[in-house]
Amino acid sequence: MRIEARTPLDHGVDEALAWHERPGALVRLTPPGMARIEDPDAGGLEVGRRVAVRLGPPLLPTGLSPRWELRHASREDRGSGGTAVHSFVDSQVTGPFRTWRHQHEIAGTGSGSSEIRDRIDLELPGGIGETGGIGADEAAGIGGLPAREARRTIEGMLAFRGEQLRDDLAFHARHAGSPRLVVAIAGASGLIGTQLVALLRTGGHRVIRMVRGPAEGPDEISWDPERGELDPADLEGVDAVVNLAGRPISTRFTARAEREILTSRVHGGDLIARTLARMRGGSGAPDGPGILVQASAIGAYGAQRPGEVLTEDDAFGDDVLARVCEAWEASSAPAARAGVRVVHLRTGIVLSDGGGALLPQIPMFLAGVGGRLAAPDAVLSWITLDDMTRAYAHALGADDLEGPVNAVAPAPVTSRELARTLGRVLHRPSLVPVPGFGPALLLGKEGAKELVRADQDVDASRLLGSGFDPAHTELEQALRHVLRRPMV
Repeated sequence: MRIEARTPLDHGVDEALAWHERPGALVRLTPPGMARIEDPDAGGLEVGRRVAVRLGPPLLPTGLSPRWELRHASREDRGSGGTAVHSFVDSQVTGPFRTWRHQHEIAGTGSGSSEIRDRIDLELPGGIGETGGIGADEAAGIGGLPAREARRTIEGMLAFRGEQLRDDLAFHARHAGSPRLVVAIAGASGLIGTQLVALLRTGGHRVIRMVRGPAEGPDEISWDPERGELDPADLEGVDAVVNLAGRPISTRFTARAEREILTSRVHGGDLIARTLARMRGGSGAPDGPGILVQASAIGAYGAQRPGEVLTEDDAFGDDVLARVCEAWEASSAPAARAGVRVVHLRTGIVLSDGGGALLPQIPMFLAGVGGRLAAPDAVLSWITLDDMTRAYAHALGADDLEGPVNAVAPAPVTSRELARTLGRVLHRPSLVPVPGFGPALLLGKEGAKELVRADQDVDASRLLGSGFDPAHTELEQALRHVLRRPMV
């Protein structure tokens, strides 16, 4: 089987090649719901380098995730200047195919533009192709998928990669005039953190992970928010800190869980803020990181705000997550008083096939029993994982951005619209509303109310007014990118 694709770029061949050679490129090109990179810090296109991934969504245990190992088998550089061509080949060492050979070409097309050319030659298990042999349409593909489904999956992956590359190069071009930063990130291994590390590195920034255990190597520092341990010396030379750390909220809302959700955020936020303030001498002296971008959420407004358009000037709500967000944002006050530019990104409903609110819905829709989760007219303020990731990187470089900022797409939708659009993208019905007792059993009554049955029309004007240019502004376009489904 041969699969080919071409991706035109409004960027020169040298720029495209440099992006591919930086650590983080493979993470950005890999759909998070399709595979996990075993060594996300590795980069480069040198011959002999091996890359291994675990197939399947992040929630799948490692022991159940098939391992796929590829080797950079060859590289060729032809020509020079704006029409140079750089070619490299990946071949399978071990994995789901009988054979796999992927030739990538980064070709200059003159006038500051280039093109990515992909050609994949593969044999499915058993050597059966799409048209050869009895029952070819039922031949095993990736993980037992039919051959036609294997082709559709690979073509969707290539389309995702092409769109991702175009959007990331455009983002980096818009920020080309900003200085390259050294950024320390807490919560770097989470859904957003993994993508943010990769995005910053492909843009030429240096990233240092803040880890709970012993630091390994120069790009990690150790901290312990529960014990209040963070050595200011470890942050010397760091320009900015991004704080994404906190216990996941997609859990049953018990008294213990609510307490841990709160303390995991407040302890970490307070420790970082006090450390930055101490490094700056408490008087705005230019020592230590001068930027702190901290996660928050649109849950700050309270889950049920029907009929309102919510801006950053609106008051905090009075439910569990609203109180968490209020305390979390307040924890950064020592840094702000010391002259650190502090941004609180109030995250909307993040759309990704690798985690978040969308992931549990996909199997139900694929099984034909999908439907809306909330009241039909409840408003949902969403954002794709990639735009959320770029919003964090944007906040680092937007010198005039400060305080709370709503990180949502400019076009919220109703619960009915989300279900219908998701059904259309997946070619499945969307007629079965989820009974209220289902989410309540999993998340508790309060958790279901705040996580599943929210009604929040959140305004994105402040983020857009700071110069942020989202790649995904309409829900169907966003879902087709996230789920790798072509427009029809």
